[in-house]
Amino acid sequence: MYIPKYFKVTDIQEIQQFIQHNGFATLVSTHKNRPIAVHLPLQLVEKEDGHYLTGHVTYGNPIWRSLQNHEQVLVMFQGPHAYISSSWYEQENVPTWNYQAVHIYGQATTFEGKALQQDLAKLLVKYESHREKPVLWDTLSPELLERELKGIVGIQIKIEEMQAAYKLSQNRTAQDYKEIIKQLEQESDVESHAVAEVMKKRSPY
Repeated sequence: MYIPKYFKVTDIQEIQQFIQHNGFATLVSTHKNRPIAVHLPLQLVEKEDGHYLTGHVTYGNPIWRSLQNHEQVLVMFQGPHAYISSSWYEQENVPTWNYQAVHIYGQATTFEGKALQQDLAKLLVKYESHREKPVLWDTLSPELLERELKGIVGIQIKIEEMQAAYKLSQNRTAQDYKEIIKQLEQESDVESHAVAEVMKKRSPY
């Protein structure tokens, strides 16, 4: 990923927190010399030999078979993004787009059995534990779990390289930066509001 110096993020813990909060990812591999992708939730897991991304897909999805080639895969995580009108700048310029994105490169393998059950249980805890009636592993019937497990395979990617770009108008003047936040807050879409919040938290001014 091309990242100008203004927008490059290198803090490992910050990138890991971003992944935890933006867990719905795009996994890109190759199958028969053609790029293929799947969109799925992934978890960041720390093991003795490093950090991994874990998730699962259905057996009918050909992407898991491509992982048997032991080639490197690309995983992309995206945060909020918004159109930035150059009419918000003090001086004439062209429009642009603000966004947050993380790319992960690593070797992917598959897993099943107990390891897959444990990973699914963790996934349910992450997204269900705060709910009034959480759907957790122990609340589901053994018959349902057995039936569903037959149709999926676990995926894990050992993280070898992380790239992060937070393009949030850091290259603009203080006046432009504040005006962009103001204008984003007046937009009608939630993505613009989310970008404004991120910019306020990360403001260099």
